[in-house]
Amino acid sequence: MNSSKTDISFKRIQQLAIPAILSGIAEPILSSTDAAVVGNIPEYGTESLAAVGIVGSFLSMLIWVLAQSRSAISAIVSQNLGAGKLKDIHNFPAQAIYFNIALSIVVLVSTYFFVEEIFSLLNAEGIILQYSIEYYDIRVWGFPFTLFTFAVFGLFRGLQNTFWPMTIATTGALINIGLDFALVYGIEGYIPEMGIKGAAWASLISQAIMALMALTFLLWKTDVSLKLRLPIHPEIYRLISMSFNLFIRTLALNAALMLAVREATGLGKEYIAAHAIAINVWLFSAFFVDGYGAAGNILGGKLLGARDYDSLYKLTRKVNLYNLGVACLLIIAGLVFYKPLGLLFNKDPEVLTVFYGMFFMVLLSQPLNAIGFTFDAIFKGLGEMKYLRNVLLGATIIGFIPVLYLAKYLDWGLIGIWIALLVWVGYRALALVIKFRRKYMPLVENK
Repeated sequence: MNSSKTDISFKRIQQLAIPAILSGIAEPILSSTDAAVVGNIPEYGTESLAAVGIVGSFLSMLIWVLAQSRSAISAIVSQNLGAGKLKDIHNFPAQAIYFNIALSIVVLVSTYFFVEEIFSLLNAEGIILQYSIEYYDIRVWGFPFTLFTFAVFGLFRGLQNTFWPMTIATTGALINIGLDFALVYGIEGYIPEMGIKGAAWASLISQAIMALMALTFLLWKTDVSLKLRLPIHPEIYRLISMSFNLFIRTLALNAALMLAVREATGLGKEYIAAHAIAINVWLFSAFFVDGYGAAGNILGGKLLGARDYDSLYKLTRKVNLYNLGVACLLIIAGLVFYKPLGLLFNKDPEVLTVFYGMFFMVLLSQPLNAIGFTFDAIFKGLGEMKYLRNVLLGATIIGFIPVLYLAKYLDWGLIGIWIALLVWVGYRALALVIKFRRKYMPLVENK
């Protein structure tokens, strides 16, 4: 057992959670800024917003599938830190980072030549399909940059540091916002108006800058070497196993999100545009909630390594209560800014009518998000990747898909799609609470 006691005080949790919140919301800010800016293009704004919504959902799927190695890296590093064995994994970080980069290149090559078929499967057609392809063909090249950055973030989190990822992510988000306005609308006499392509270039440039910053922090602030040394570290096999389970889990997660996009697109351009606004707000709030989950993830892995089960229980209770408080604040903010949020993304009266008629569903999801995402993050820190995989498969196959198609049969429209999403999140939250009580509570009682 590690002799140093892990600090789980309110102050320590805030030190990890607040930077993690700012870091976490940077990725949805990138997509949300693209959506808000292109949605207000005078000509074909609604079609541009729909295209960004479709591509953003697909790219988020790819990023989430492959970025799960970040959680696995964080869990392995934090558990070894808690067990006092950090020196034993000195070759692991470089091998893990190169593993992530290799994955990103494989996926980039395998999707790049089939984008038209992919977006057609998501019901995109005509000018929306054209815009989707134009946007994706540029943004996809940021994939290796993002996966490298996420691998480094996983290493930093394992070392109990969320400040450096926050600095990198917020800088990238601010650069993206500035470039979005400059490249989409143009600057007279300096930069021509580029429309949806400008939004894609803004995201790509900001992703490259974030990767460069991550590399700089890694070499400047840590003793980690990027020199690849053999033999393969034993923890790499554990990383691959964890990542594979999370890979399957995230495929199930994104199958639900992509089916939602497909059904919303099938309802008409106003519906997919409204869904794009709602999902961007939902993702923003989800990553916001995930900040305290990140603190649970980081400290939970270390506590497990130190076999400090009593502190693990106390930590879990604290971060769940904090996140339920955050969820309440998000609901209040959503109610206060109910109308302005829609106008921020689009001015089309038909789109706004659809959005205002269903946005309350996004607000209802917040408490479920708080519990589900908090336990999800803690379980990643504990290395429970197999169970997380099974929960997502169950939530998607048993919960989401039957409700989605029942709602479609009953002609509930966009509301029906979001009822399916609420069932999906609720299933996950309940399953994780039950597992924690059954497996980890007895360890506290038997200590």
